[in-house]
Amino acid sequence: MVAHNSGPRDCVPGEVYSVAGWRAHSRKHLLRYRLAVVASDAVEAVRHVGGWMYDRTMAGWEVTALLADTTDVRPLRILGAAVLDLEDSLASPVHDIWPHAVAVAPELIANDLRVRRGVLESLEQRRTEVALWGADLPAELDGRLDLAQHRLSVAARAFKSAALAAAGEPAAEVGGVEVFHCGELLLTGLWGGADLTTPA
Repeated sequence: MVAHNSGPRDCVPGEVYSVAGWRAHSRKHLLRYRLAVVASDAVEAVRHVGGWMYDRTMAGWEVTALLADTTDVRPLRILGAAVLDLEDSLASPVHDIWPHAVAVAPELIANDLRVRRGVLESLEQRRTEVALWGADLPAELDGRLDLAQHRLSVAARAFKSAALAAAGEPAAEVGGVEVFHCGELLLTGLWGGADLTTPA
């Protein structure tokens, strides 16, 4: 059970891609929408954003996870995401390809000035949809984000469950909704769907 992978075809599935290789791949596919997930590790990404990652992969988006710990990336392969090392990505001197949407772990905003700066710039320039998960948001983002949710497809729930199992997470029923704190939803509806919505 593996979703189609949106990464470079010359990379071995399940491996961490080089920043240069990923950039070269992305330049060949400039018209594709991109979602980047910035997290501490694969388990955190799957737990909080796994359904959204899978559903956007199936909608034709390139989905990339930038992880501080790339020890085990197999769970993200199940969801169809490519993986980059976060430190290598942040240290790269070239940042010419930006995601259309980004989901970020709040603790990385609090602990890494480069991540915080990128999130704040994205919110100010309104060039990227920004989503954060969790209840503890950095104080500087108070009042700048609204609640939004993604309702998982049936397939996303199954694939997220499989990814959690591959990560060694205890078996638990995957909920039907993932909740985020988001800036302005810039892309809702433009690509044929409205996968982030304001909770009723």
